[in-house]
Formats: sequence, C-alpha cells, structure tokens
Amino acid sequence: MSEISIAERINDLLEEKYRTDEMFADCYTVEVELKPNQRLYVFADSDSGMSFEKCQKLSRYLESFIDTNGWLGEKYVLEVSSPGIGRPLKFPRQYKKNIGRTLAVSTTAGENHTATLAEATDEHIMLTQTVVEKIEKKKVERVIETTIPYASIQKAVVKLAF
Repeated sequence: MSEISIAERINDLLEEKYRTDEMFADCYTVEVELKPNQRLYVFADSDSGMSFEKCQKLSRYLESFIDTNGWLGEKYVLEVSSPGIGRPLKFPRQYKKNIGRTLAVSTTAGENHTATLAEATDEHIMLTQTVVEKIEKKKVERVIETTIPYASIQKAVVKLAF
C-alpha cells in the first residue's frame, strides 16, 4: 500500500473519530507521516490540549484498523502524539492556542521574525516586539507590530524562553 493512501485512510479514520466521539470533538490532525521500516507517526492536536489519554485512545483506535486490514503488515511502529514544541505550526487554530508565546517566523519573502504572538485571526497573525532606541541621549521603548498573512508564512515555530 502506498504512503499516500495509508495517510489518507488514517486521516479519514481520525476525522470520523473526531466527529463521532465527544472526547475528541475539538481535536484535529496536524500531520501523518509514514517513514521507512513501517514507522507511522500521527500528530494530533486539540484546542483544549492533547492529553496522554487522548493519544493512547487514538493509537488503539488506529491499531485496530491497521491490524484488521493489514495495512502495514505484521511489524510496524505507530506513534500518536501532539506535535510538540519544535514542530512547525500549520493551522490558524494552532496559532490561536499559542498567543502570548514567542514565535520564530520565516516568510516566503525571506524575512525572519522572532517576536511575541499577539493576535491570530483566520487570515493572519500579528507579532509584537519591544525595541529600545536611543533618541537624543534618551532610551525610548517602542513596540513594533508586524502583521503576516498565513499565505506568507514559510515556517513558524514556538520558541521556549529559558
């Protein structure tokens, strides 16, 4: 079975689960990856947070279909998890969950921004950054707001502050 058809089948199964099981009503699939040696990675997220229990139940749900239909043969690895902090954001709802956090954003125009996510709409994000400028021997703080449409984002990753 090809990688594309397995990913599509997994996506379809997950969409069905999200529609029919109240526990998963605010869940969505971020990515499904089939790697060599029958390693299947499923990254799912939730507006209310992706718990270990949700990941475990999704894994068991998918295993039953994979095993019954023999999609990956007898030996395979299935990992279901939330995308994690280092994975790029893909959907507006992921950005909305991360308002207030620092993002590193690369745009299709080649610009790089590292700033606080202040706003996330269905069309764009707004980053804010406080800079200190020296004006006539005085230091003045200025807030810079940068609006970036989703279509212009090449990659955006949440950065942890230490």
